[in-house]
Amino acid sequence: MRYSRDELIKAVSGQMPEKRWKHTEGVMKSAVELAKRYGADPQKADLAALMHDVAKFWPIDQQEQVIRENHLNQDLLGNDKQLWHAEVGAFVAKRDYGIEDEEILDAIRYHTSGRIGMTMLDKVICLADYIEPGRDFPGVNNIRKLANHSLEEGLIAGLDSTIHFLLEKRKVIYPLTVLSRNDLIRQIK
Repeated sequence: MRYSRDELIKAVSGQMPEKRWKHTEGVMKSAVELAKRYGADPQKADLAALMHDVAKFWPIDQQEQVIRENHLNQDLLGNDKQLWHAEVGAFVAKRDYGIEDEEILDAIRYHTSGRIGMTMLDKVICLADYIEPGRDFPGVNNIRKLANHSLEEGLIAGLDSTIHFLLEKRKVIYPLTVLSRNDLIRQIK
């Protein structure tokens, strides 16, 4: 890694509005707490959470260009643009900030969609993004409550809330999100 934590904080916070930086700080705090509770590496959780939205406020055409030019997951381009920043963020974390740890990069890459066979760190970052203290959406308190007892139960509730929201808005649901949810359900049965 080329940058110290303080340098990363300065670089990342400078790329987003203050409100989104507060969200990122909340995800960092929640991720470290979840990592300690469930046995993931707290330092990796902190770093992945710090970087998870690094590309969130990049212009959408710039995100698309990064995906196309670097042969990233082209499947994303046919789905909701809200998913793109995660793939771009993982790429940028490696290219621009020298983060080489694939576990951290994957946690960034899959924090919006989940994936089949999520690692402990993937689960921690995805769930922390749902439950950080600044989040306020229908069902978030239930997700927080479930997260106190089970990463998987918390994540299933989080993914359910996303799917429900997308259904209500008549939006396309990214198939990997459904597959992630189903995989988590299989894990707890």
